[in-house]
Amino acid sequence: MEFIKNFPFFSIMLGMFSAIVSSVLGAKAAKYVARTALFIIMVLSGVLLWYTYAQGGGSYVFIMGHFPAPWGNEIRGGSLEALFAVFVSFIAFFCVIGGSKAVESDIEEKKQSLFYILVMLMTSSLIAMCYTNDLFTGYVFIEINTIAGCGLIMIRQTGKSIVTAVRYMVISLMGSGLFLIGVTMLYTITGHLLMSPIQETVRELAATGDYSTQLTIIIGLMTVGLAIKSGLFPFHMWIPDAYGQSNVVSSCLLSSVVSKGYIFLLIKIYFRTLGFDIVKDSGVLEVVFIFGIAGIIIGSLMALREKSLRRMIAYSSIAQIGYVYMGIGLGSLAGVAAAIFHILAHGVTKSLLFLSSAEFTDGSHARRIESLKGEASQHKASALSYAIGAFSITGFPLLAGFVSKLLLGGAAIGLRTRQWFALIALAISTILNAFYFLRTVVFMFIAPSEEHDAEIDIEKGPEKFVSIINVRNPLYDLALLALIAVNFILGLFSGPIIDVINEGLGLFS
Repeated sequence: MEFIKNFPFFSIMLGMFSAIVSSVLGAKAAKYVARTALFIIMVLSGVLLWYTYAQGGGSYVFIMGHFPAPWGNEIRGGSLEALFAVFVSFIAFFCVIGGSKAVESDIEEKKQSLFYILVMLMTSSLIAMCYTNDLFTGYVFIEINTIAGCGLIMIRQTGKSIVTAVRYMVISLMGSGLFLIGVTMLYTITGHLLMSPIQETVRELAATGDYSTQLTIIIGLMTVGLAIKSGLFPFHMWIPDAYGQSNVVSSCLLSSVVSKGYIFLLIKIYFRTLGFDIVKDSGVLEVVFIFGIAGIIIGSLMALREKSLRRMIAYSSIAQIGYVYMGIGLGSLAGVAAAIFHILAHGVTKSLLFLSSAEFTDGSHARRIESLKGEASQHKASALSYAIGAFSITGFPLLAGFVSKLLLGGAAIGLRTRQWFALIALAISTILNAFYFLRTVVFMFIAPSEEHDAEIDIEKGPEKFVSIINVRNPLYDLALLALIAVNFILGLFSGPIIDVINEGLGLFS
């Protein structure tokens, strides 16, 4: 077996091992361990993507310890898994290096090593959920990811962040519980936990008509469980506070990759475990489509009403999650491929928005949108980066958001009733995106008036707002530049990425 096939296992274990090592290190050492581990995971994932797609490696199953099921465990490597692993590690690496000043200003020094431990646990759990070929292993890493996410929210140790973390934990555990019930029921009727044997058994059951009601319940439980954890409307209540109260790096990770990891696992379950045709026949996708549309509209309206910058960015994530579920709910390969591309586009763009806003919000504090007047004159690079992210979310050509909306609209064409609901939702949300994102850009680039200089920002107190993140940090600039570059790459050279997604979905089936 080629040595490269060990890379998924190495990536998972490197993340877990670096978290363990960081537990006995100081803040500075833990920071460098996390950066090094994330960079290595990104390289390993990139090499595996090159091997599985560019070199025609296809997909393969890695049996851990060379013990077959039911005693052993399996990891599956393929082009789509490798692409998602590159996405996760890329976002984590550049958010960590770019947000180091925010971490130092928001988190007590003695707790900063814990922060990097949580980041590595979160990253390794997402990588494991991406590569796993075993449902129960997926559940185990879902719980690890939940604990890490809860810690990342409350690490600032403010009253609101602790309350938000408790709410996040309660809601997430409800989703995990529903998912586990679904896994248990599926194991009861199939006798398997590995995805491929489950799919074979489920196809046989579907052909004979046995357990049809139970299969529908299982699909519903797993879908609702992971929808709760990813923040699909109406399970979105935890999102604004979780993203708005967290440290800026935590906000980047939670909004960009954590919620997307659960969706990616759901797609794997639909295609590799149950079979997409069987999922479509169950009628669950119709419900997913409806809630996706509702999330797009309601999330956009909530963001439009919001007056705090960070909470507005957080509310927009509800709408963007709706886009992804709408694509899945279309019930076609083109719709799912568009949803996966939107996962990548939104992840890169939302990281750019949260990270670039750090200079305006003193790291991770609240800031009224109206108080942003003239910020572009003080923080030119951050304001320009934020503007590019805002244009991408809105759907301007040449940027990632434009391509993802184009793909979603194209996937909806020809689907009768769903076509019109999807296209109308895309049109309405794009208009609303332009209103609430571009207004912040306008505020940043207009000169403040004398009356504005005398205004008090009610969320910052009577003192004039001065950011402590504006100390020029080359790594911060590098992170912004990398996120902008990938945004343009997704917008200008989307063809090869879409090919990887379509090939990966074909291999899933």
